[in-house]
This record gives sequence, C-alpha cells and structure tokens, in this order.
Amino acid sequence: MTTSDLGMPPVLDAAEAERSVLLAAPRGYCAGVDRAVITVEKALDLYGAPVYVRKQIVHNKHVVANLESRGAVFVEEVAEVPEGATVVFSAHGVSPEVHKQAEERSLKTIDATCPLVTKVHHEARRFASEDYDILLIGHQGHEEVEGTAGEAPEHIQLVQTPEDVANIEVRDPAKVSWLSQTTLSVDETMTIVDAIRERFPQLLDPPSDDICYATQNRQMAIKEISRAADLVIVVGSGNSSNSVRLVEVALEAGAKAAHRVDDASEIDEAWLEGVERVSVTSGASVPEDLVDGVLAFLAERGYPDAQAVHSAEESLIFALPPELRRDIRAAEKARA
Repeated sequence: MTTSDLGMPPVLDAAEAERSVLLAAPRGYCAGVDRAVITVEKALDLYGAPVYVRKQIVHNKHVVANLESRGAVFVEEVAEVPEGATVVFSAHGVSPEVHKQAEERSLKTIDATCPLVTKVHHEARRFASEDYDILLIGHQGHEEVEGTAGEAPEHIQLVQTPEDVANIEVRDPAKVSWLSQTTLSVDETMTIVDAIRERFPQLLDPPSDDICYATQNRQMAIKEISRAADLVIVVGSGNSSNSVRLVEVALEAGAKAAHRVDDASEIDEAWLEGVERVSVTSGASVPEDLVDGVLAFLAERGYPDAQAVHSAEESLIFALPPELRRDIRAAEKARA
C-alpha cells in the first residue's frame, strides 16, 4: 500500500488491489469452551487461588497461560491435588474412575465437561446397559476418548481409521453400535462409519450426531472460504483436535496451502510469497484476540481488511456447572 505526499487517502498498487482476506464466521470459542473457561474464572473469584484443574481446561496454550497467571494450577491427575482442595474437570470430560479418585481424596469437584460430551457419555452407558459392543471413533490418548471409554470399558473398543475396521471383533454382529469423539472431521468420521456398516449391516447409530455443532459449523465455514484460497491460516494449538482438522478440511476443500499457528508470531512470511487470497479461521478453543493479531499481521503486509463470510449463526449458551451456580448463589445470599 502506498500513500501520496499530499496526505491523500492510501492508494493501492496493482498487486495489493488484487489481494483479499476472508474471515470464517463462525469461528473461535464454542459454547462448551466458553462455559469451561468462565467456570475456572468464576471459581478463582469465588474460592480464591489456587484452584486446581485436571488437564488443560481447553486445548489452547494462551488460555491456559492466562488462567495460570490468575492462580489456576493445572495437573495431569487428581493425585497431584492436595486433599480437600478444589479441582475443576476440563471440558473434555473424565471417566467414572476419575470421579471416584477425587471422592477418595475428599476433593471439591466442579465438572466443566461440555454438555455435548456428557451426551456421548450417556449414550455409552445406555448402549452398554443394552449389552451392545460399542465402536468409539476417535484418537488414542485424547482426553475425551479416555473419558468416554471409561464409561463402559468392557463394551468399548477404539476405531481410529477405516483400516482398523478389518480387525474389529464383536460378540454379536447384530448388536454393534458406534459413537465418536465430538471434535473429529465430519467427513472422516462418516467414512469410518461407512466402513463399519459394510462389515456390520445392522450397526446401530447414536440417537443424534456426536460431532458437535461447533465443530461442524467451523468445518462448513472453512470449506466455503478455502476453495479459491492461496493460503489458509488456522489459529489454534497443536493439541486441539478440531483446529488440526480445520487444516485438513481446508486442504481437502481446495486450498493451495494451509497452516495452523498458535498466534501471529508463528506465521512464516515466506507463506505469503505470491499469495493474493488469504482465508483465516480459528478452532473452537481460541480467543478472538489471537485472530485479531493474525489480521493485524496481514494488514501490516499490505493485505486489506478481512471480509467476514457467514455460513451459520450460533446462539447456544450453556449454564455453568450446577455445583458452581449453587455456591455463587450461596455467596450472594451471604453478602445480602
């Protein structure tokens, strides 16, 4: 971008005139992430520091660092939490065994599990109660998968790829059901489901789609702005499953290149060489200020203000965990 000596409005040179930036909408925080982050903030305000959190409350290093600066202490297991202390369970959910361990240590627990993950837990228990073999589509080691599998470990086996389907062993081919991690690619999940159904034609579906609304909406949005993109930038942390999937979805939709960054500092300027059309989005656990930083980085290098492309509207809000709401009401009553 150039500006005349007379102080006239900026004039775009020929190269800059052809540049464009598209911004996906919706993007960023979903209702479950928003609820989980606010839960930790409210717990710190109400109980004071430290408040312990099992695992990362959401998969974003900036969110975690900010909460740590306010007095949150992140631990891997409840065994690291002092007896009688307050611990928050992350948005990804925990198994019944973790609840049991917390009770044995007399911990005050606040369960910030996303209600959509809780729904999958309910489905796992119901299928198990009806003696189904449950095929859980997801990624080995992901907290959400561990929590769901822990609901019915004798009934659940993990399926990560279509190739895994050939090795599945079940007791009764007529009594097989499937569930999935909520943050997967919709297309990838259904490819695996189709492979399972080919082996087990009587496969029972969950009562509703397990892939969360926010994951689906963000994948739909990135598809829409990736088809003609020279470069797609996805803001999100490396351990965020839904952010990683957005990169894959962008490439599958036709983007020439796609990269995930935690923030603008990770953008390689070489990515912009010869690039006219840039599309930007963020995963479901990403604060909007990190996206603003990426847009500012692009603006400083001659790219115009981003044009938002709306593909879905989101208005869902989840109430805070009931145990936290109860304590907030009691504190307000005591002050009255």
